[in-house]
Amino acid sequence: MKNIEKIFRSIRIVPVVKLSSDKDAVPLAKALVEGGLPCAEVTFRTDAAAESIRKMKEAFPDMTVGAGTVLTTGQVDEAVEAGAEFIVSPGLNPRTVTYCQEKGIPVFPGTATASEIEKALELGLSVVKFFPAEVNGGLKAIKALSAPYSMMEFMPTGGIGTENVREYLEFDRVIACGGTWMVKEQLIAGGKFDEIKRLTREAKSIADSCNPISDLL
Repeated sequence: MKNIEKIFRSIRIVPVVKLSSDKDAVPLAKALVEGGLPCAEVTFRTDAAAESIRKMKEAFPDMTVGAGTVLTTGQVDEAVEAGAEFIVSPGLNPRTVTYCQEKGIPVFPGTATASEIEKALELGLSVVKFFPAEVNGGLKAIKALSAPYSMMEFMPTGGIGTENVREYLEFDRVIACGGTWMVKEQLIAGGKFDEIKRLTREAKSIADSCNPISDLL
């Protein structure tokens, strides 16, 4: 099994993808791979999610593909059967987390409060999604939570783009950021995969230039 956390630490940015049609899965995957971010979190917000994951993995076996917005154990099964290598959820559902752990698949539930982080620690997690990041205080909130919970690391998602991703990545408790700005729905729907590749390369360049700095309160 891949070390998913190690991959996230290496690429620093995880493209979060919503696909309305699985016909776009392979050209999108190609754009991400050629752009330098061979990874995708395919959200389970459309009926095309599972088949999109399957097609991405078939076309690019070395690409790291996971499922996002996973709300139920049934969706976990559907995602894993399609080839998903990690699971991300918007909130912390202990049943879903435990189910993933029992199946041996990395899971990153969403958290936004101290109580949720404590529940994640109780479940044996050391990395969680922070969502929605900007709405819940952004980097300031993550820094504040990192003071008492220095053993926890974060993958913030929500409201992150080229204008603020650097500040997140330069805090050493952030292993990676989830983002949609390089894979916007209108770009995918318009078949603008060259533009997606350009934006992916730009994002990768920003990530590569960041030096994680500790700045705990």
